Amino acid sequence: MHVHRVKPRPGQESVWEYPRPPLVQNEDRVIEIVFCGSTIVRTNRALRVLETGHAPVYYIPMEDVRAGTLIPADRVSYCEFKGEARYYHVVADDRRAQEAAWMYAKPRLGYEALVGHVAFYPTPMDRCLVGGEIGRPQSGIFRGGWVTPDVVGPFIGDPGALRVD
Repeated sequence: MHVHRVKPRPGQESVWEYPRPPLVQNEDRVIEIVFCGSTIVRTNRALRVLETGHAPVYYIPMEDVRAGTLIPADRVSYCEFKGEARYYHVVADDRRAQEAAWMYAKPRLGYEALVGHVAFYPTPMDRCLVGGEIGRPQSGIFRGGWVTPDVVGPFIGDPGALRVD
């Protein structure tokens, strides 16, 4: 099956040029997350994880997340590259987004930079911004990635996009 990949314009990246296994990079642009009308994250110290076919996932230093926003959840999942992820509920005022954030407390070799960082699903948040640009959720079950205008696909989960195994 042939998938039409969007050719990036100047200033854009194709997710099909991202590596597998994933790459962890520093992200200097300001990352902002708004939940329940309040800014719960504003940082220029995030990390981004890039993986073939996926929109970037942004990992925020825990100290840059508003105190009291994260409550540990029971859910655990496993990534073949990064290891065991533990989930958090995101809370503000009287709202609670179930299992809307995750982190790797003891990531596998090569992903140690993720220690002390947490990622957020964009769907339950009011707004997720990367350098002032809105990050929308990636389609399908791979909803942890943030799709911004500087990233082109198709993304895994989009109709007709191939899965990378």
